Amino acid sequence: MPPPHDEADLLRATKHAIRERVWALLDVPGVGRFPGAHGRIPNFVGAERAADRLAEIDAWRRARTIKANPDSPQRSVRLRALREGKTVVMAVPRLREEKCFLLLDPRKMNAPEAASIRGASKHGRPIRPDEVPPIDLVVAGSVAVQRTGARLGKGGGYSDLEFALGREFGFLRADTPVVTTIHPLQIVEEEIPMFPHDLPVDWIVTPQEAFATRTPLPKPAGILEDRLDPEKRAAIPVLARRR
Repeated sequence: MPPPHDEADLLRATKHAIRERVWALLDVPGVGRFPGAHGRIPNFVGAERAADRLAEIDAWRRARTIKANPDSPQRSVRLRALREGKTVVMAVPRLREEKCFLLLDPRKMNAPEAASIRGASKHGRPIRPDEVPPIDLVVAGSVAVQRTGARLGKGGGYSDLEFALGREFGFLRADTPVVTTIHPLQIVEEEIPMFPHDLPVDWIVTPQEAFATRTPLPKPAGILEDRLDPEKRAAIPVLARRR
């Protein structure tokens, strides 16, 4: 059951306050990078080293197909994946197309170009959710995380929704590992409120370290209809068709 209206509003306000504080920490020279942190998954100095750290963990080494977010700080992750011969799946922005995922085949494209947001849109093959191959590892962008695995995105809810779609269509499992690459300033001590539809992380990777959260938090098991905004449902073809 969702929390009472007043409690839910308070939890959302808490999330917003954490985002604003972290964006302010990252939006300074020497920490953040273009295009700026506020309102985004913040790009950060050291993103390339974080990608190197990620490549050291077994979950990455075993993965043949990864699902990656399209944001700037994870470009190095996508580039490394393609250069290592991994297939990369990315969501179309806001899931606004019937074929709402892009398949990047490392054998058929130039990795540096395809790893960029524009290049992925140009060279990736659009596919429907029922065409997505089984995913071995999910790379999620974050604004803030706790060492417990609680995660906070930029507020759109699309990473959570994409994972829920993956569960419903069978290309993701409950135990599919989820990792995030971040700046150390994005690790917060205060509790991040987590709703049933929110996606936690199993690994947190910074330029300095990679560690398992061993999170007790469950991942989304599927689409929660009572959590869907009617406008979002109408705007996303795969959800509109469900109705």
